[in-house]
Amino acid sequence: MEIFEKAYIGSCELKNRTIRSATFEGMCDANGFPGESYYALYDELSKNNIGGIITGFAFISEEGKAIQPGQAGIYSEDFIKPFKKVTAKVHENGSKIFMQLAHTGRQTRSKEINRIVVGASQKKSPYFREKPKQLSKTEIVEIIEKFGNSANFAKQAGFDGVQIHAAHGYLVHQFLLPGINNRKDEFGIDTKRGLGLKFLDLVIDKIREKCGEDFPILIKISGSDDYKRKFSSSQFSNLIMFLDLKKIAAIEISYGTMDHALNIFRGDVPVNLILKYNKVYKVDNKIAKWFLKSLVFPFFKTKLQPFTPMYNLQYAEIAKQLTTIPIISVGGFREKSEIEYAIKEKNVDFVSLSRPFIAEPDFALKLSRNGNYKSKCINCNYCAIMCDSKFSTKCYKGGEL
Repeated sequence: MEIFEKAYIGSCELKNRTIRSATFEGMCDANGFPGESYYALYDELSKNNIGGIITGFAFISEEGKAIQPGQAGIYSEDFIKPFKKVTAKVHENGSKIFMQLAHTGRQTRSKEINRIVVGASQKKSPYFREKPKQLSKTEIVEIIEKFGNSANFAKQAGFDGVQIHAAHGYLVHQFLLPGINNRKDEFGIDTKRGLGLKFLDLVIDKIREKCGEDFPILIKISGSDDYKRKFSSSQFSNLIMFLDLKKIAAIEISYGTMDHALNIFRGDVPVNLILKYNKVYKVDNKIAKWFLKSLVFPFFKTKLQPFTPMYNLQYAEIAKQLTTIPIISVGGFREKSEIEYAIKEKNVDFVSLSRPFIAEPDFALKLSRNGNYKSKCINCNYCAIMCDSKFSTKCYKGGEL
């Protein structure tokens, strides 16, 4: 296999094997409608030889919205026309685009969304620190319906498929994990597989009911996490085999949850920026700031995993042994040789990247022209921390703000 050859996700043909992984934009209004900067972003990405694009996560219902300002939404027919402008431009530029659908579950805060926080169970997130209301079966069925409706709105808006966000600790992931899901009903844990699969199963079925069997459904999952009750290799294998049975169009494999967010993307820890903009750790009191910088964050850093090239590739390797579904590996790709290694040596079908495309929207084009090209991304993580601010996502190149 070659990087710059055509490849398929379901019935959708991509011109090459590079994908822009879902990346928060911060470019929508308070209701989730895209603004001009959102249109400009996807225009620029798609005209620079990228194979496929997965949008930043879009909330499928208002109680499932994240705390970051500027998140996209797609929870009514009113979103079809605005997003048609996005897909039309991407297709005109020769690329494909998939919308990522998400519900935050317990990973949000009521003060930001002006609604009660809900979750698979009443267990609170160590990071978000708010006890959620456990969803009733009636409410679960309603959310499943909303996933189907949102997928249908995305299809009508011209998206080439949707990606279910079942990673990073969001609602679908919460149902999957035994450490979070302690339900005793049919939406609890399947003891044979060690996973809570019912919710995801019905979400997939509902999207197919609304959008048809041929509409590509991608999924993003986490290979493991940082909880004491760690997601095991057998649970991961069981999840892959379940997705194989469901005939998902493609599986993107990431890592972790927002409870340990810096282990999802790894790299530097810009403490001053966190204390200035992060909605959980932001403080103005000098004593509190000293306490966090001197005592809390040094301990916190001991829990972090270092940035290494291709840091999630091991999970893609396992998945390739269990399914013929296209596998997308994300995490730590910074140069062409690494992408070629994943595709040629490990038989990964696609490689997706986020921060390199923030630093250089034309990264794929540069790779196609220069076999030795390396990303300008320095893993400073300013772009990630600034998602909590009022500013839209961009590359800061490690510069002070």
